[in-house]
Amino acid sequence: MTGFAVRLPDLPEEFPVFPLTGALLLPGGRLPLNIFEPRYIAMIEDSMAAGRVFGMVQPDPKLPHGDNGPALYRIGCLGRLSAFSETDDGRYLITLTGLIRFSIVEELDMQRGYRQVRAALSGFAADLETGLVPTSIPREKLLSALRRYFKVQGVEANWDAITDMDDEELVVTLSMACPFAADEKQALLEARTANDRAQALLALLEINAHDFGPDSDPKAV
Repeated sequence: MTGFAVRLPDLPEEFPVFPLTGALLLPGGRLPLNIFEPRYIAMIEDSMAAGRVFGMVQPDPKLPHGDNGPALYRIGCLGRLSAFSETDDGRYLITLTGLIRFSIVEELDMQRGYRQVRAALSGFAADLETGLVPTSIPREKLLSALRRYFKVQGVEANWDAITDMDDEELVVTLSMACPFAADEKQALLEARTANDRAQALLALLEINAHDFGPDSDPKAV
């Protein structure tokens, strides 16, 4: 899905991270970001000069704050800057394409106000093997659950675009775009395989649409 070939030895083990609650980046996914805080503008500028990569990771609300700010979940996703533009008021509008998940080994000293980590990537090497293991999901069951979920959430969906996606793209896009809780997003990120993620996504759609009445028509979206 990335359209960009990546080899594990070419990726850094130390890189900046952007802690953002509710923002999920998955391998193969594309995350648009509006960058306006000075420290993250500095992070983007430094990333552009050093491989164009940084990590997305969520703060972990269950852990106490540290010297650098909120504690972080251990697992995040490294992304590559694949689109970049600057606005007249100095913001950066970027797209970050997910490459591979990582496990934080330790947090490093802050640089220009943004956070950095040393991370282990080898345990997620399979994330780079796109297209080798097709995702197997009960597609019609997933779409039916999605209709119910969108109805509960009041979401207007582009069903033509949704039905045109292949299984892998569908699971990645929905996992990133649906407004799940932060811990639910983290569970999707940490799913061991693509098939595990698809099953977790289906479960979350069904759980979060539990108040949808059984006598209603899920196709009336």
